[in-house]
Amino acid sequence: MNMLMKLLATGISLGAGFLGSKLVDRLWTGFTGNEPPRHGKEAEAEASMRQALAFAVFSSVVAAIIQVLADRGARNALAKLNK
Repeated sequence: MNMLMKLLATGISLGAGFLGSKLVDRLWTGFTGNEPPRHGKEAEAEASMRQALAFAVFSSVVAAIIQVLADRGARNALAKLNK
């Protein structure tokens, strides 16, 4: 059962991370009208340092919130499975 719990927690975290990155990209594009400054994209070469730092802070805040919510969700799901 312990392995099942670890797999469930990992699956929830991976899914939340994927959805979170999509959410950050869409919100950034919606607010700024520009592509997110990511490595390997042409937008990165054109992005100012201010934009790159703002995106880094914004994505870090969203990632931290998602991590907390995913952890809580995994704990709740595991508690329900254990009952």
